[in-house]
Order: sequence, then C-alpha cells, then structure tokens
Amino acid sequence: MMQYDYLVKLLLIGDGGVGKSSLLTKFAHNTFSTSMQPTVGMDFKVKMLELGGRRVKLQVWDTAGQERFHTITQQYYRNAMGVILVYDVENEDSFNNIRRWAAQVAAHGAEDTNLMLLGNKADTDSSKRIVDTARGAALAAEYNMPFMETSAKSGVNVEEAFVALADSVRLRLQSRDSTSSSAPATNSFGLTPGQQAPRKGCCGGGGGN
Repeated sequence: MMQYDYLVKLLLIGDGGVGKSSLLTKFAHNTFSTSMQPTVGMDFKVKMLELGGRRVKLQVWDTAGQERFHTITQQYYRNAMGVILVYDVENEDSFNNIRRWAAQVAAHGAEDTNLMLLGNKADTDSSKRIVDTARGAALAAEYNMPFMETSAKSGVNVEEAFVALADSVRLRLQSRDSTSSSAPATNSFGLTPGQQAPRKGCCGGGGGN
C-alpha cells in the first residue's frame, strides 16, 4: 500500500442526473459513458495525488441524488473534509436545489468543511443551457465557495476541480499541523470565492448521472 502524508475525503452531492458519477469516473479513470447507471446509496473511488510536495490519498464518495437515499448519505457529511455540490446547467431545478444541499451540509457537516460548486454539462449546446455562468458564480460567491463549470464528457475542468478542492483541504490540514506557518494558506489554483476557472475547449453533449 503506497504511503501517504494526508488522507483527504471528498463528498459529491446534488440532484440525481446532474453527472456526479460521470464526473468521478472521468477524474478517476478518464472514461465517459452515456449509459451511466444511477448511483444506489453510495460509491467511492480512490486516487493518489502529489500536492505541494506531499502525497495525498484522495477518497471521493459519490452519493445518490434521489430523495429516498438522503438519510443514508447524511451520515457521510460529518466525515467529509470537502464537499462538491453539483448542478446541471440544463436543469433549473438542480440549480435551485443547491440551496437545499448546502443546508444539508450546514446541518450535518463539519464546521470547517471546504466547499466547491460545479455547474456540469457546460459543453452543452447554448440552446439547451438554462443556467448561465454568471448565475453559478453569483451563487458560489453567496456561499463563499469557489466555482467551476465542468463537462464529464469533454473533461473540461474535471481534474482541475477535484485537485483544487483536494489541495484546499490539504493546505488546511497542513496549516493545522504546522506550528511555524506565518502566512495564510492559499489554494495553488488561485481560486477565490465565486471565481470560475478558465474553460478549455468545448464540444457537444453533456454528462450522465
């Protein structure tokens, strides 16, 4: 078993069908399927990263978005060091429900949990897009969390999002463990609350569940 300096646990939450499983599969295995089955309960993947010269074992839990699984997933909030809230840019309800998901994190999660907002399926045709980038950025700023638009199909910002949040958690843990830190830790991606990362490329389609 490879040694590591930090274990970072992230949680993916959001409505069913927004592309949580597709995002995680793209990040972990660099694959995409249009026939992704809905997550039942919980699933997780592990990936080793090197961040800031430290070995990080990243454990990402994927939750089911369906209402009947909510009591199951709530128990995982407390142990999550970082939470990724995902909505579908083609689905207004999934965007509006981010507030409900954020309230779940506030009620059941740890006080210092790092958060990130992702607007997925950002490679969709403009005629299908319902939630524009500015609205996503404004919502993220309201909750004081960074924001990116992603596409599980094209891979736009997928790795960047997971690595950026993992790095934020790593810096928080490292700062907590350090007794000689004199400067506040900043994310190596330079993301400020409500700021979206540059999008790289675009193609048709969107992510699965």
